Amino acid sequence: MRTPILLAALTGALLSFGAQAQEKTLDGKPPLVIGHRGAAGYLPDHTMEGYKRAIEMGVDFIEPDLVSTKDGVLIARHEPMLGGTTDVATKPEFAARKRKVKVDGVDTEDFFAFDFTLAEIKTLRAIQPLKERDQSHNGKYAIPTFQEIIDLAKSESLRAGRTIGVYPETKHPTLHAALGLPLEDRLLDLLKAAGWTEKTSPVIIQSFETGNLKYMRKKTNVRIIQLVDADDVDKDGKVVLAAPFDKPYDFVVTGDARTFADLVTKEGLAEIKTYADGVGPWKPYLMSARQEIGVDGKPKDLNGDGKIDEQDRILLPPTDVVKNAHALGLFVHTWTFRSEPRRLASNFKGDPQAEYKAYFALGIDGLFSDFGDQAVKAR
Repeated sequence: MRTPILLAALTGALLSFGAQAQEKTLDGKPPLVIGHRGAAGYLPDHTMEGYKRAIEMGVDFIEPDLVSTKDGVLIARHEPMLGGTTDVATKPEFAARKRKVKVDGVDTEDFFAFDFTLAEIKTLRAIQPLKERDQSHNGKYAIPTFQEIIDLAKSESLRAGRTIGVYPETKHPTLHAALGLPLEDRLLDLLKAAGWTEKTSPVIIQSFETGNLKYMRKKTNVRIIQLVDADDVDKDGKVVLAAPFDKPYDFVVTGDARTFADLVTKEGLAEIKTYADGVGPWKPYLMSARQEIGVDGKPKDLNGDGKIDEQDRILLPPTDVVKNAHALGLFVHTWTFRSEPRRLASNFKGDPQAEYKAYFALGIDGLFSDFGDQAVKAR
């Protein structure tokens, strides 16, 4: 076990790593900044206004999570559940739409996008799902289609004089397929119509499942990335694997015993290389943080604010995931970077710039940020 003094020395060295021994990205270019759900730190998730704000901040890609409407139109929502990100609950005409659906094995009661036509979706307005963030924009912005987002990226690229990429995620593809609303061909058809079919196209497709990525690999040359999830991080900084965040849901359906953690082993990365261009691990897989435990067996409140959160964790040395992925020719895009102090390990002293720089120093090829302006500034 490392002593606190040695650990402090290691993490102190890490925080100055960017200036002393910056690792290279896979292609030697600056890492990409992806506007996570648009500009989620400032405006409600997945709105045209949020995407525009992210582009103005200088992000390289905007990220729409894709779900399907009842009539088969791809729209941008973080989940098919609408209750947390729209004002649907305030609409009496839709009150009867609330129901229970098993989502990735979990009974979930909500309003679901696939029970609404596009015309009905267009009557809803987005809300900020995190109560700690600005709520003043709630109810102002419509829910965009994927086609509208493609059109925005193209028009903004012309206006800005630089290429704005689109980074779509297929959400719950197994569920959508079971409903008769598969996402993959609809997505590929829209990309083809946009002229985006090659590795050089300004698009990267992502998913937490594997089967749909393998299917799309056979039908398109655009870049594909395998996302890697987990449920939590324990007191020692080890990722916790608990359903439904322990494995790709298609593994559950097919009886595959492997977990997300298996996907970032050397063997797992080698398999990903057979169908994807990159891997997108949750950032604790790259560099985690542990709690300091007191003699009473409880985590110490390191900053004395009366709460136990990320600010009371101490960084651990980085893993070999980036190095191993790069050795196979896989790029690494990690997620999600948020600037609220409670989300930053104690080493960063409440400064999100310090967190960005520590991860950039690992040689990551890109990251997803709710605060794209701060990520661009730190790059």
